Amino acid sequence: MRRMNERIWTDRLRTSSRTASVLVAVTPLSFLIYDRLTRFASVCALESAEEVLEQADYLYSCGETEKLHQLLVKHKDSEEAEFLWRLARASRDLALLSRISAEEKRRLTYEAFDFASKALEKNRSSFAAHKWFAICLSDVGDYEGIKVKIGNSYIIREHLERAIELNAKDATSIHILGYWCFAFAELPWYQRKVAAVIFASPPTATYEDALAFFLKAEEVEPNFYSKNLLMLGKTYVMLRDVQRAALWLTRARDYPAVTEEDKQVHKEALELLKKLSG
Repeated sequence: MRRMNERIWTDRLRTSSRTASVLVAVTPLSFLIYDRLTRFASVCALESAEEVLEQADYLYSCGETEKLHQLLVKHKDSEEAEFLWRLARASRDLALLSRISAEEKRRLTYEAFDFASKALEKNRSSFAAHKWFAICLSDVGDYEGIKVKIGNSYIIREHLERAIELNAKDATSIHILGYWCFAFAELPWYQRKVAAVIFASPPTATYEDALAFFLKAEEVEPNFYSKNLLMLGKTYVMLRDVQRAALWLTRARDYPAVTEEDKQVHKEALELLKKLSG
């Protein structure tokens, strides 16, 4: 009986030993498989995100505004600034389409500002986030009244300058700063009076300031944007340099009309050239 109990006890020890051996062998293997699967999933997610961004940039380059917005709005809850500033841009571009109603345009304008704000919260080192925050804040000002619009102008310039600090080769940021200067150079006298009453030192700029930025943008990236060509023409008109104005307006007129904005630029350039020749 004693021998039998000893045998049973020995068998149990052997079984326990084999079970422990199996556990020791399987646990590291399972962990290794889990680790590799986790890494694979992360890589796939990364590749998927990169693919979406590549697709978004392609649609933007083709002027497919609605398709671009439909693609990016699926990622509206993203934590990545790269998605959010592109979504802000897409919402804004959609708002600019001629077929969009006034009510829908207003909604999209505020939506764009919301996405741009979130992009900046996620990454304050992103030049694009600063740029699109400035652009969208300017757009929102159109609905907030002259006091708010002028007050926002200080913030807008600050973010544009920060965008240029982060990326001195971004022609768009330089162009928009030129547009900022042009807007204050042509500010009507009554708005100047309002600004002087509200603000101790209201924003000021000259057409020469605007011209310097538009030329700089063209130097950084020649022929990058139809609106920059148009604004160069308009600035030279204001500076009474008809020859140079006609040169840049002709280039704006002949620029390939891909987007809705390009078409509007083409139309305005054509009208201005007729006035110059008349």
